[in-house]
Amino acid sequence: MSLLSKLFGKSAPEAPEPVSHQGFLIFPMSQKDGSHFRLGARIEKEIDGELKTHDMIRADTFNTVDAANDEAVRKAKVFIDQMGERIF
Repeated sequence: MSLLSKLFGKSAPEAPEPVSHQGFLIFPMSQKDGSHFRLGARIEKEIDGELKTHDMIRADTFNTVDAANDEAVRKAKVFIDQMGERIF
């Protein structure tokens, strides 16, 4: 535990668990943008032995990282449903 963690009792937030959807993995990755959080996610799928990755960033902002990540997962699922492997 770092000295600052000991002093303030805070540790770095843990990354959310990936969500599986139709063979894809969605990693919510919303980021701080001023006083809000910008929606973002990484979408991955192994195709023919090669790991394919797509970074999804949207203009949507939310008051909390949890709200941004929840919406990122929802939008990533819609994107996957619409595009399938054409995402890559």
